[in-house]
Amino acid sequence: MIDHISVGANDLVKARAFYDSVFSELGLRLLKSSERSADYGVSSILFSIETPLNGEPATSGNGAHIAFVAGTRKMVDSFYQAALTNGGTDAGAPGLRPEYDAHYYGAFVFDPDGNKIEAVTRSSK
Repeated sequence: MIDHISVGANDLVKARAFYDSVFSELGLRLLKSSERSADYGVSSILFSIETPLNGEPATSGNGAHIAFVAGTRKMVDSFYQAALTNGGTDAGAPGLRPEYDAHYYGAFVFDPDGNKIEAVTRSSK
């Protein structure tokens, strides 16, 4: 079971603007922040962005991505639009992905630091 996930950020202000907007579409909120991290969740921290402790630049993982649950297809669409509006780049527009599941509806984006994230629902609504 996963307790939480963290990804690196090179510009925390820019990353916060991106994740504050994207996560508001999925029902996650900022729970805690400092000058080196921002932590999101519902009642406990599930996801963090942070500057690397070793002082080196943050880098993304090639082939890695993190998928967040969306309740509806409209939430997936809103997630995608918020991401593109706030410094994210397209990695797969919202749509059905029948190769995964007949009802799999998802959207993929890269955050400002190149981390690939997704919003997905299996709802038909």
